[in-house]
Order: sequence, then structure tokens, then C-alpha cells
Amino acid sequence: MEHITLLLGIVIVTALVFDFTNGFHDTANAMATTISTGALKPKTAVAMSAVLNLVGAFLSVEVAKTISGGIINEDGLKTEVIFAALVGAILWNLLTWLLGLPSSSSHALFGGLIGAAVMSMGWSSVNGGTVVTKVLLPAVAAPLVAGVAATLATRLTYRISSRTDEKSTAKGFRAGQIASAGLVSLAHGTNDAQKTMGIITLALITGGVLNPGANPPMWVIVSAGLAIALGTYLGGWRIIRTMGKGLTELAPKQGFAAQTSAATAILASSHIGFSLSTTQVCSGAVMGAGLGRKGGVVRWSTATRMFVAWGLTLPAAGLVGAGAELLTKQGTWGVATTAALLVGGSAVIWALSRRQPVDHTNVTAEEIGTPAVPSEPAGVVTTAIAAVSPPPAGPSVALAEDLAPFPADAPASHSPASAAAVADPARPATV
Repeated sequence: MEHITLLLGIVIVTALVFDFTNGFHDTANAMATTISTGALKPKTAVAMSAVLNLVGAFLSVEVAKTISGGIINEDGLKTEVIFAALVGAILWNLLTWLLGLPSSSSHALFGGLIGAAVMSMGWSSVNGGTVVTKVLLPAVAAPLVAGVAATLATRLTYRISSRTDEKSTAKGFRAGQIASAGLVSLAHGTNDAQKTMGIITLALITGGVLNPGANPPMWVIVSAGLAIALGTYLGGWRIIRTMGKGLTELAPKQGFAAQTSAATAILASSHIGFSLSTTQVCSGAVMGAGLGRKGGVVRWSTATRMFVAWGLTLPAAGLVGAGAELLTKQGTWGVATTAALLVGGSAVIWALSRRQPVDHTNVTAEEIGTPAVPSEPAGVVTTAIAAVSPPPAGPSVALAEDLAPFPADAPASHSPASAAAVADPARPATV
């Protein structure tokens, strides 16, 4: 019993560590566009997001119930399996954070849980129907729905504001961005914080502390909310840079449309118990907003790397979880070895991140040509969609053309501003 009690405590602490990594991994979902457009200062943005994530954790337990009693069969499930699952999820979260890739913390958790359960009890331990209907289908549909909604919202926004003053509307949309970013943070708390609640509840059920089907106790809700809020406040600056600058350049109107579309999709899924990836939803909305403005450019090289990470998340975390479970089932020494590997792997990733640190002081800095903000022209998809998009109001088209990336080794005469001056000598060159 002492061994089980100690192991249960280790699992609870590890689950809260995962919740912490989930917080800083997913800060970009709510605040990347708000920071990149200058609507809020970086530290102010992450503080606001942290508070609202904590509030959101108390609004619902539907997603927690899906995880604690839906994906994995509870009969015969051991506490070691949950520990192994968390190891796979944490290491994948840290690796993708190091690379600045907005992958899914949710799918990392599900992959680790499935891989560990299969290694322990076989494929019969996994509820395939629940995985398909409440994990895989939302993973495909949610970013597409959010992307299409953001595209349409962006076009509608530009059309409505086409006859208004650009400066006054920019201020208004920045204020709207702050409100919509708060809504995304609230939605994130209602969805992602609950995943850790579900895992801790599942561990308590396997340890005999709770009865099967029980709701998360209040102390579980509070601790999970605090852990994700703390992680959010520290800020996943690498991923914020990718979401805010790496996928596309967003104006305040686009940021408002993207965040509103994402928040709507996340809140709707939380209400019906779909444990979708908020990262995928927000990324889809950002790309949709980029495509919704004529002249907008989506950097497809960055998007492709992101898509690959999405596809690898479930199997990669599953393999790590299965390997961890292979160790933990050996007994006490196996659990200790797994814990040591988790700490060692996390330390190595942290040390590598210090070689090129990204924080609130340089998160909005332009680094054209780096993996975070690659230099590339508009692709085929962007060009085709832009050709049928309504023109934006005021100088937005010219601004988009002037800001479009161009090769660093091109002579000055080939820059967008000088090219425009050659085409129209009466137009002053811009810097």
C-alpha cells in the first residue's frame, strides 16, 4: 500500500508538471496575435491569459470526464501506466517547444496514454470508438472549421470597415483583439486544464481513492488550474513567435477575426465534451485570417513543419509512453529509472534552449530567414485565394506589398519600395 501511495503521489506531481508545460506550450494560442499586432505588451498579455486560464478551469468538467472514463478502459489499469503516459507527453511537449512548433499538448497526452495502455494491457484497453469520435475527428474538423470561419470573418471585417478611417478602426480592432484573446484564454482553461484533471482523477480511480465515474475533486480542479496558469504566465515565447510572426503577418482586423473564430470553436467543443487541440484550432484560425486578406501571405514552409509535427504527435508520444511503461512494469527500479530519464531529458532540452533564448524582450523581433520567420514568397494556394479575395480598405494592399519578404542578397533596386518607385516615379520611396 505504501508503494502504491508513493507512486500515486509521483503520478499526481508529474501530471501537474505536464499541466505546467501545457500552459507555456499553449500560451501562443491566445496571445500570439495580440502580441504581434501590438495590442498588448508581452508580459501583460501572458499575465492576463494566466488569470483567465485559471478562471476557465472552474467552468466545466465535461472534458475531464471524457479522459478519466472514456479513452481508456479503467478495468485493470495500473497507476504505472498513467505515469508512463505522462512521461511521453511531457518530453514531446518540451521537444516541440524547443523547435518552436505549435503542436498539440492534448494529442501528446492521448498518444502517451494510448501507447502506455497498449504496452500494459493490449489493444483491447483502448476504446477505439471514443478515440475516433472525440479525438481524431475533432482534430481534423476543428482547425478546418476555425480556418474557414476566420477567412470569412476577415473578409467580412474588411468589407464592413472599408469606408472608415484606418487609424480609428485599428484602435478599435486592437481593443477587440484584447477581448477576443481573453475569450480564447478562458476557453483554453475550460478545455486543456480539464485534461490534467481527467488524468489525476483517472490515477485516483486506479489507486482506489475514487470510485469509477467520479467527478474530479475540488482540490484537483484548483491544482490543475494553478499549474496551467503558472505555465501560461511564464510564456512559451518560442511558440508565440512562430504563431505571431512565423505563419503570416496579421493586422489587428485579422487578429480579431482569428481569435474570435478560435474561441467559438473551443467553447463549443468544451460544452459537448470534445477534447480537441486548442493549438490546432488557433493555428487554423491564424492561417485562415492570413488567407482572408487580399495580399496576405501564409508561409507554407512553416505551416508544413507544423502539420508534420501534428501528424507525429500521437505516434511519437505513444512510442515514448510505451517505452516508459516497459520500464515501469519492471517494478520500483523501473519507475525510478523512468523518472530519472524524464528529468535528464528535460534538462538537456532546457540546456539546448539556452543557446538561442527567446523571451518577452525579443519575441516580436523580425528574424527573416530563420526557421521561426522564413523568407518566402506567396505560395500557389495563397496566390489563388488572394486572387478572388475582396480588396482591403485603405493602404493595406500597398502595405502588404511593401512588407512582403524579398531575398536578403537582392540589390537595393530590387526591394519592393524601390520597385514601386520605378513603376511610379511620382510615388515616394518608403523605408
